[in-house]
Amino acid sequence: MASPKTIEIVTATVPVLEEHGTAITTVFYQNMFNEHPELLDIFNETNQKLGRQQTALATTVLAAAKHLENLEALLPQVTQISHKHRALQILPEHYPIVGKHLLGAIKEVLGEAANDDIIDAWTQAYDEIADVFIQLEADMYEQAMWEGFVPFEVVAKTAAAQDIAAFTVVPINDESVDKSQHIDLEQLNLTAGQYITVKTDPEDSDHLALRHYSLYSTNTDKGIQFAVRRDNRNGHYGLVSNYLHDEVKVGDTILLSAPAGDFALNEDLVTQNEMPLVLISAGVGVTPILSMLEKQVTLNPQRPIIWIYACQNEQHHAFKSQVNELLESAATVEKHIFYFEDHQILDETYLATLPKPADIYVCGSMPFMESMIDGLIDLEHGADSVHYEPFGPKMSL
Repeated sequence: MASPKTIEIVTATVPVLEEHGTAITTVFYQNMFNEHPELLDIFNETNQKLGRQQTALATTVLAAAKHLENLEALLPQVTQISHKHRALQILPEHYPIVGKHLLGAIKEVLGEAANDDIIDAWTQAYDEIADVFIQLEADMYEQAMWEGFVPFEVVAKTAAAQDIAAFTVVPINDESVDKSQHIDLEQLNLTAGQYITVKTDPEDSDHLALRHYSLYSTNTDKGIQFAVRRDNRNGHYGLVSNYLHDEVKVGDTILLSAPAGDFALNEDLVTQNEMPLVLISAGVGVTPILSMLEKQVTLNPQRPIIWIYACQNEQHHAFKSQVNELLESAATVEKHIFYFEDHQILDETYLATLPKPADIYVCGSMPFMESMIDGLIDLEHGADSVHYEPFGPKMSL
């Protein structure tokens, strides 16, 4: 537990760091990667360029500093981040590196204002925060379905929409793979809403590249199933998504770490019929939402379901036939589709028609998530009833 003096100093300096948070985290990443370029194999280059990672780190550190006396209050957020860390194979030995460069960045940006007392207090605070992550992640490594990155063979690759590829992979359990890495698909207990992490080595990059992709089904009869959207929007070139779309074919081998994530249906509500299930997604954000729909209609098709999906046009409408087939299995369904090109806008005006209370799950791009979450909260849907998974650093929301 941090000392009262440490808590006092850290609390007093939080407003200053809030003002300079993004500048500090930008300097932090620059300095850390200069000294440890191998860490570029772990961090998402796209999120770095767009500033999402810097915003997420600043938000996380400042939130922890504000709750230093009671870090348990941040357990849901810490758990979300720890799932990402475990999936990326971030280890205890990485935390001292982060601490060194984070504190160095604070000193560099604030200059003389960051005196020895302040740096000492933030050092103690960082150690306290890091210890919470390390302990939580140790349990996650212990519970993971397999260790590290394991080779899988691509056995199917299909188009789920114009820019979305659906992959099915099976573990390679032959003599070329260590027996400790052999995986029995029948023994896997996948959770609707989880994601896997793909490790690639694209020719267009000097570094390895790791990306998270959501499962669109928890059924493992044919293998593990996930989807990837080709990311070429707004002048951005998605390194891994384009590699998976253009280079990876059936019969190829890819490396996956074990499924992770805490975006999951409320188990207490799945089997009851009073609280309607509202599933909202946009684009490839339908992927984890589809797995949730599959679980709901499999376990209890009598529960009322409201399905809301938005995308550019019919050609970009992902998993259309699979969704319709599952919805036909449900007893009570409302389905609402929004095509942006047809000026069908999913906004607060539509959200105002949703029932209250409701059990709501949302997934999509960062702007979509911000719009949906803000709208739902403004309409007094409680934070406990709105669950979300953005495709980007969650704390940046």
